[in-house]
Amino acid sequence: MLSVLRGSERGHLNHGWLDTYHSFSFGDYYDPRRMGYRSLRVINEDRVDPGQGFGMHGHRDMEIVTVVLSGRLQHRDSLGNGGVLPPGELQRMSAGRGIRHSEFNPSATEPVHLYQIWLLPDTEGIEPEYEQRRFDAADRTNRLLLAASGDGRQGSMRIHQNADILLSTLSAGSTVEHPLRAGRGLWLQVARGSVRVGAVGASGSASNDDANSATLAAGDAAIVEEAEALRIAATAEGEAELILFDLA
Repeated sequence: MLSVLRGSERGHLNHGWLDTYHSFSFGDYYDPRRMGYRSLRVINEDRVDPGQGFGMHGHRDMEIVTVVLSGRLQHRDSLGNGGVLPPGELQRMSAGRGIRHSEFNPSATEPVHLYQIWLLPDTEGIEPEYEQRRFDAADRTNRLLLAASGDGRQGSMRIHQNADILLSTLSAGSTVEHPLRAGRGLWLQVARGSVRVGAVGASGSASNDDANSATLAAGDAAIVEEAEALRIAATAEGEAELILFDLA
């Protein structure tokens, strides 16, 4: 079973310095039908103007992951961590019993384009944690790279939730496939480019009917449940960048 959330159906707010799209209810955007998906609570696509950002503020009991698509994001937090997050690196913050942080665009000329992702943790009240790691582009080119997981396997960053976060950059015409384990669900977010997706059934082939396949553009998302796998093919239009969540 495959369902689609178009990027144009997301909540949209423009604060002047921040242009943001919300897949789920967040801040001034509220839709009781969209409060999250499984442990996913926030997927915000943000564009932050040069010299602007999110001032110091606090979080509790949330796993926060940041993916920068273009530009750079400067991080500071109450644990004493600081640094700049460029494209190709992943930031993971476990808020636990409480952490304060700021995220700022240090450029005087270039906006920063990012995805801000929150997941509910499987344990509350832990010691807060911060991690930033670079992943080689070759490791996610035309394949799905496990970047974060609940057990830290395959060299991934460890998050406090039974969830996998996979990254991929597909060249035009390339295809990847991800198996779906029983009882789990997939959320595919298209960050850049366009793809054709299909839920793979027992026959081993992706269905071509409208209910189980779709073409997705940047900003679109697909949910897949009760299938054997998800097949993703970049269209002939060019490169596509993907974030895939495999959720208990």
